[in-house]
Amino acid sequence: MSNKVVDTVYKRGDKTVTMDNYSIQQLDDIVKKTIDALEKGKTQIYTIAEGARQEWIELENRFAEIQEKVKYTIEEVETLTRLEKESRYRLMIVSKNFKQYGEEDIKQAYDTTRNLQIKLALAREKERQLIAQRTEIEMRMRKVRDTVERAEYLATHVAVAMNYLSGSLSNISDTLEELQQKELLGMRIITAQEEERQRLARDIHDGPAQSMSNIILKCEICEKIMDLDVNNAKKQIGELKDLIKLSLQEIRRIIFDLRPMSLDDLGLVPTLQRYAANFTEETGIDVVLDLYDPNKKLNTLVEIAVFRIIQEALNNIKKHSKATRVYINLQIKDGMLFGKVIDNGIGFNVLKFKNIKKRDIHSGGFGIYSMQQRAELLNGKLKIHSQPGKGTTLLLQIPIEPIKEGE
Repeated sequence: MSNKVVDTVYKRGDKTVTMDNYSIQQLDDIVKKTIDALEKGKTQIYTIAEGARQEWIELENRFAEIQEKVKYTIEEVETLTRLEKESRYRLMIVSKNFKQYGEEDIKQAYDTTRNLQIKLALAREKERQLIAQRTEIEMRMRKVRDTVERAEYLATHVAVAMNYLSGSLSNISDTLEELQQKELLGMRIITAQEEERQRLARDIHDGPAQSMSNIILKCEICEKIMDLDVNNAKKQIGELKDLIKLSLQEIRRIIFDLRPMSLDDLGLVPTLQRYAANFTEETGIDVVLDLYDPNKKLNTLVEIAVFRIIQEALNNIKKHSKATRVYINLQIKDGMLFGKVIDNGIGFNVLKFKNIKKRDIHSGGFGIYSMQQRAELLNGKLKIHSQPGKGTTLLLQIPIEPIKEGE
């Protein structure tokens, strides 16, 4: 090809395809219009999702309010049922012993019974209506939840498509094999980012946001009963404090998952020790650590990569392995960091994931692929050995650059 770029040539199978600059410009225009349309759709999806989330919060508060009313009404019905039964029994006694009781006593017993029966009927009708309202709200909440989930799913895939389409077409002269590999890697990275953002949004929504909604509800309850029932108000305030503590724990956990601050302050070993302890407490899976000298500080990029690899490995163990014990070994020798993660779980067929690079972007095994990519970016290696019923062993090898004194 000459220095003047007129044609772009690449191979597709046995055929040679030529694209001139005009065709590329047309493709660019089509892609830009597609991105604009996706952007509008994405905004509408976010608006729908946000509206559904707000409706969910309102329905949740309404549900809690009706639940309290149902509870109170049921107690009222039980009390009135007991009183009405006692009143009918008294009316029967008075009516039989008309010599002992006068006409006024009989009339009073009759009126009391009738009034109680009216109150009981009204209370039962109120209970029926409240239960019907509660059922209706539950159905609406299910529909709203489905709307939120579908909107989040669509938003994630639209964002993936937009990010991918925003990529440059300038390298279309590469071979088809190279383009396919870049396309696959780009889609995997973007998908991972969007899935991580969705997971973070879900964690915040299900954790702190949910707790904050409950805190607001508790505050409103405290305001209403403060002057009426001091003891109940104190109880509600105690529950409010517990909710705030729980929210704080959830926020700290989310921050730790995003980037453990102890990784910068203390290094890899103390951070792994803390993470392993939390993992055991959360899952009940025993984690045994055999690590190098905790005072030894490694290159920051190496520490981050190793932590994320072990974090992903433990996450896979929690989700899939059914293991009861995990052994983690990290040692430094001859300028290399050697790592092992061994579990006693059910294992899996490694051949299923051997050619993960060539597989469809939506297929399983992306966690394994992401660990391999982290290791390879640092000129390292990551291998996995496993068989069904025989557990799994992860082997890691990364060249290291120790931090010198004073750095």
